[in-house]
Amino acid sequence: MRLASPDKWIRWSRKVLYLWAVLPLLLPVLRAQTSAARPAREIIAEAIVTEDTDKQKELVASLAGADPDEVTYWFAKWKEGEIYTHQDDAGTSTAVTLEGGPDAEEKYALATVAAGKPLSAADGVAIRATKDDLYLADTDSGLRKVMKGVTDRLALSSADVAKRLRAVEDTGFEQDPAKLPLLEDLLKSEQNGKVKAALTQAIAITKLRSEDLAVRKAAVEELGKMGSIASQDTIKTVKSEAEAAGQTELADSCNRALSEIAAHISRVNTAGTLFRGISLGSILLVVAMGLAITFGLMGVINMAHGELIAVGAYTTYLVQNLFSTGIHMSPFGLKIDIPGMNLSGTGWDCYFLVAIPASFLAAAGVGLLLERGIIRFLYKRPLESLLATWGVSMVMQQLFRMIFGANNVQVGSPSFLSGNWTVNDVIFGWNRVFVIAFAGLIIFLTWAVLTKTPLGLLIRAVMQNRSMAACMGVRTQRVNMMTFAFGSGLAGLAGAFLSQLGNVGPNLGQNYIVDSFMTVVVGGVGNIMGTVISAIGIGMSDQSLQQTLGDPVTGKILVLGAIILFLQWKPSGLFATRSRSLD
Repeated sequence: MRLASPDKWIRWSRKVLYLWAVLPLLLPVLRAQTSAARPAREIIAEAIVTEDTDKQKELVASLAGADPDEVTYWFAKWKEGEIYTHQDDAGTSTAVTLEGGPDAEEKYALATVAAGKPLSAADGVAIRATKDDLYLADTDSGLRKVMKGVTDRLALSSADVAKRLRAVEDTGFEQDPAKLPLLEDLLKSEQNGKVKAALTQAIAITKLRSEDLAVRKAAVEELGKMGSIASQDTIKTVKSEAEAAGQTELADSCNRALSEIAAHISRVNTAGTLFRGISLGSILLVVAMGLAITFGLMGVINMAHGELIAVGAYTTYLVQNLFSTGIHMSPFGLKIDIPGMNLSGTGWDCYFLVAIPASFLAAAGVGLLLERGIIRFLYKRPLESLLATWGVSMVMQQLFRMIFGANNVQVGSPSFLSGNWTVNDVIFGWNRVFVIAFAGLIIFLTWAVLTKTPLGLLIRAVMQNRSMAACMGVRTQRVNMMTFAFGSGLAGLAGAFLSQLGNVGPNLGQNYIVDSFMTVVVGGVGNIMGTVISAIGIGMSDQSLQQTLGDPVTGKILVLGAIILFLQWKPSGLFATRSRSLD
């Protein structure tokens, strides 16, 4: 027989030694994979009846790769005392839950945790037992700590980005050095940009608890470069500890990091103020655009413009109810019951897409009635129209109270308007972004109607020289009617948007009527572009002063004072409307 050469023996020996050294490291992984192949409830059931504490913790720890929802569900039941153990005559314990209510003898039906099936005796008869016949499956602090580690690990690996992001942030604030390797491993495989940034921040915050001074110093510097607002208080604590311990370099690094974070906060506040100013200006623009038509072009001081805004908001509320449970009201003693479509999810979200044109049409209809019933008799009589429309506003507010009640009604936001974007710590609410975008669309459509359509040509002709337009065969009464209805419809659109930013009540429009008149007057009566510039300018000035002074009331007073001084200088506004009309 031919013997193997010495070199081969050496190579085989090295392989055996290598396997012998690596095998202890592979066994936990193999056990975890084997456990993960079993349903989580089976592993939990085995852990509950296991008397060996170490074995119990090992079984619970092996659930780190199981289904998160199932593990969380059974952990909660276990910790809340809803799981028991039943011991048969042979002394075998089974983890069970109580099913249904007790019978006359206070006995419950039992279901096994492992399979969810009724617990049966050897003869197949279902077992019933009282709570005194069972043993409560309790937990101690050590086991609960292992459970928390498993749930944290599952949350960090969740498929839901929002849950994963929240878990990363919570783990960072724990500052547990034992979780540092896990966070670093997750950072290598993470694909989402927000979660990667959160992981980087969490790792740096955790390293602030390191015993290595150089590691802590590097973590402080990294957090400073990131402009980490969340770590500001933690860095202050590290600074205090460093000063107390005489660690000058670390304390200096903390000071530099805090300065960088303060500068970042200042930039975030500035960007947030600009965004809020633009969004407020867009709201003012949507509210004032209808007034720019009725007051700016037609010269009618309509004090009921705010109530037309409320008409649009209440229309949105009614459409929302139609998409859900229906309309159930008792105005004037009359019971109204209109069944709803009982939609949910995406179907219910679509209500707002229907409410936008509905609010325009409803407000336009009310404006049409107002023009035909009152306004048409008061053209070129500004004081009389002011008093008449003010009376109409009082009547409409009382009607809102009688129909919808004196309390505010809640209009829910669809899912596509309920969230926000966060860019470098600046929060952009979807509802405000939508208002900004739609305000731009309203400007474009209004400009297109006034300059590119036959109706716009007739409107401009009648408003510039009513007598000449009538001599040319233009039906000025019909043009007046359509113009006022169009401006009222724009007010209804404003009401639909405002319903997404707050509650809807009878006095909703009164909160914006003064600001909208100021916007139209400052921009130049009858000038659409002036209205746009005025709305954005007033909105940004208001938000900037509120941010600087920290007092909304003082900010509004200063804005109003600035507007008064501006009108003393330019009584015609930013853009004066020029006309060759002699009347």
